[in-house]
Amino acid sequence: MHDRIYICHTFYHVLITFLKEFKLREEGGSEDAVLVLSLMSNDFKGLKDRALATGFFSDVLEFDEKREDHFPELTELKKDKGNIVLNMLQRIRFTKRFGELEEPFVPVDMRDFKDIYVFCDTDPIGNYLNTHHIYYHALEDGLDCLKTLDMARISNAGHFGLKTFFAAMGLIFIENGYARYCIDMEINDRSVLKYDHKKYKEVPRAPLWKRLKDDEKELLLTVFVENKKDIEEKALSAGGNAVLILSDPLSDMDTRRRIMEDLLKEYGSDNAAFIKPHPRDALDYRKEFPFVSCFDAAVPMELLGFFKNIHFSKIISVYTELGAVTFADEKIRLGHDFMDKYEPVEMHRHKI
Repeated sequence: MHDRIYICHTFYHVLITFLKEFKLREEGGSEDAVLVLSLMSNDFKGLKDRALATGFFSDVLEFDEKREDHFPELTELKKDKGNIVLNMLQRIRFTKRFGELEEPFVPVDMRDFKDIYVFCDTDPIGNYLNTHHIYYHALEDGLDCLKTLDMARISNAGHFGLKTFFAAMGLIFIENGYARYCIDMEINDRSVLKYDHKKYKEVPRAPLWKRLKDDEKELLLTVFVENKKDIEEKALSAGGNAVLILSDPLSDMDTRRRIMEDLLKEYGSDNAAFIKPHPRDALDYRKEFPFVSCFDAAVPMELLGFFKNIHFSKIISVYTELGAVTFADEKIRLGHDFMDKYEPVEMHRHKI
């Protein structure tokens, strides 16, 4: 029997897993923890190997998690039968069958762990655990995400009370704390929620960041920043004249390319320039600007302040908010006036 396992679907989930483990081990918890990376909606690239190399986790596994549309036979069980009774019978069958079909893809026997932590149990792993009567802890998908997007209520609009009753019985699955086998759900801030729930457990994120030690910050950089050494060497040689330019997922690819060309010309001609692509920006900046050092798009912004030898003279963005940035002397957010030069104003100056 192992102590803990974490099921992660995004880089942010992995980051929070590290923060939780740092604190738990400081308080005397064991080092027997396994990290699982779901490949369903994310390419973690070299993160698995880098995490394994640190020896921080007992093991790092990949999970070829499958959505319901991977199994054609489930289509029939999703059809509307015309009334709540028949539809509920359909859903009970769907829940059970989906859990059975998912089982061959789960990389480890979940019953071998004392505590299972699942980020975003909306994904198939939540249904799987429920179907197989395995208790687990849920964690919010993103910081305060239930404030604006409570998928449990959105996906189960209409007869919500009845559906939660069936979920509490273990007959159907509802995410975000309503499933029978969900022990509790960690959230950052209970006060921002429109709908509370008895299983919500407030675990603020801020103290996890505040308590970080230097060696822990260094470990995070090692895991999340693929070209850490190259970036540090270039920043050091810049002698304090480094600038960081943040991309935004704006307009079409040609426009994004033009924007970056102009920003590099304006701010990077007399300085060592670095690019940090937005996580949703699909433009390959390494290919387009091979002479510029690029952070990986997946590197959380919070980590950029952890580099000991990097302090940027300027950080530039078009729309990304820079209020929390502490690792630059000057913060420049260009906004609408800048974008007016690249596209019709109605495309970004929206009337509210």
